[in-house]
Amino acid sequence: MDTLNLYNKVSKLPAGKDIFSVAVCGIAPYFRSIKPKIQDLRPGYCSVEIKNRRSVQNHLKTVHAIAMCNMAELAGGMMTDASIPEGSRWIPAGMTVKYVKKAKTNLTAVADGSQLNWQTEGDLVVPVIVTDTSGEVVFTADITMNIKH
Repeated sequence: MDTLNLYNKVSKLPAGKDIFSVAVCGIAPYFRSIKPKIQDLRPGYCSVEIKNRRSVQNHLKTVHAIAMCNMAELAGGMMTDASIPEGSRWIPAGMTVKYVKKAKTNLTAVADGSQLNWQTEGDLVVPVIVTDTSGEVVFTADITMNIKH
């Protein structure tokens, strides 16, 4: 069963999004460090939330830059996985980030690949925007995904 089908099935259950998010972290354990919750996943779109808690903070008590990189990579990777043609594979090849403002609240990362041509093989740049609870952009990422069909 592929990732998108599993998400669609499990997310309908009580606490299904929590269960799915924990399962993803079991497959890719590094993401456990931010305790993400995958809120929405569909072809061309993924949103991931994290809470601003002590374990993701820097010395300024704001969300650490690498925690935001981590959530951006998760959102971009999940969206890529849900968007590429069946039988294709992908791997991140690079990421360019911008820290726009201090992240003082819980955060949401949105990977929107609705304008990308998923039939393309090779490098494809996936945009991710991270916002705070007031909807202000705190971080952006352009993640280069290498796709093989």
